[in-house]
Amino acid sequence: MFNTPLVLSFLLLLSFPLIFIFGPKILHQKHTEISIPDEVDDIALFRRATLYSIGKRGGDGGIRAVSRLGITNPRRKIAFLFLTNTDLHFAPLWERFFSGHGDLYNIYIHADPSSKVASPGGVFDGRFIPAKKTERASPSLISATRRLLATAILDDSMNSYFAVVSQHCIPLHSFKFVYKSLFKSTHSPVHRSFIEILSGEPQLWDRYVARGESVMLPEVPFDRFRVGSQFFTLTRNHARLVIQDRKLWRKFKLPCLNKDSCYPEEHYFPTLLSMEDPDGCTHYTLTRVNWTGSVDGHPHTYYPNEISPELIHELRESNNTYSHMFARKFSPDCLKPLMDIADKVIFRK
Repeated sequence: MFNTPLVLSFLLLLSFPLIFIFGPKILHQKHTEISIPDEVDDIALFRRATLYSIGKRGGDGGIRAVSRLGITNPRRKIAFLFLTNTDLHFAPLWERFFSGHGDLYNIYIHADPSSKVASPGGVFDGRFIPAKKTERASPSLISATRRLLATAILDDSMNSYFAVVSQHCIPLHSFKFVYKSLFKSTHSPVHRSFIEILSGEPQLWDRYVARGESVMLPEVPFDRFRVGSQFFTLTRNHARLVIQDRKLWRKFKLPCLNKDSCYPEEHYFPTLLSMEDPDGCTHYTLTRVNWTGSVDGHPHTYYPNEISPELIHELRESNNTYSHMFARKFSPDCLKPLMDIADKVIFRK
């Protein structure tokens, strides 16, 4: 008969390669879960924001804001929603961007509470919202973005556009340019959302079945599934649509079996808006990202030696109707060279 100790030793040696092969995948499946208390808390917030927003709507589906004199107030605002898990390294650059336009914008910051993000002060002081833990490639980022949208809706009825940006984003134009571009007259009285919506990506099927081949059915058939950037600029109507949703959220919050192909924050928003109001979206984003030479799903990171007026002009270029207005991703030490060209280059236009 076989010698038992020798058999056990052989099996132990055989298990080592299997651990190296399958171990990372097994560990990879863990992600930040949306707890029941957090879910209940979020639903209550979204419900309040929805009811408030409905009460403020005008006849065209937009907001209804009347001044003390009874005249419609034209000073609509852009809500900037910062989604971060580190300090806001580019706060001084954004502060200069906002300077002189205090009645035309609002700031809201969702900072992962486990990261102990410091307040940069200035216009960012007091703009942190109640936040919960976030993790890349998990539905927690969807929840964080929805919290930002709901908070901004409740906070100010004049918030008309909602721009989601990260701590690695920078502005590429002056505030005046961005504001005029978003609110300029169009052929339609209703403005559209700027969100990337893609349907022909080569890895779309892998992303769709990341939770299991039939898990997304029947709510999300494959031919309705979309992908896009997690950073976008939504109209108030679309922001309300996002926080009202329950049907698609039940699918996108489910855990992934293959996390290498699962990026809920890049799937949920484009799929939802494509299904609900495709004509109300431009299908492209205003945030420029360089995916050349991406590593582990992260885009190219710019470093100080790359910062120049030429880079800013290049990042602004777009194949769409609008110039890019924001860009990512920049290392924290890019702040000084960016500040050096802020007034003469970035905010000159």
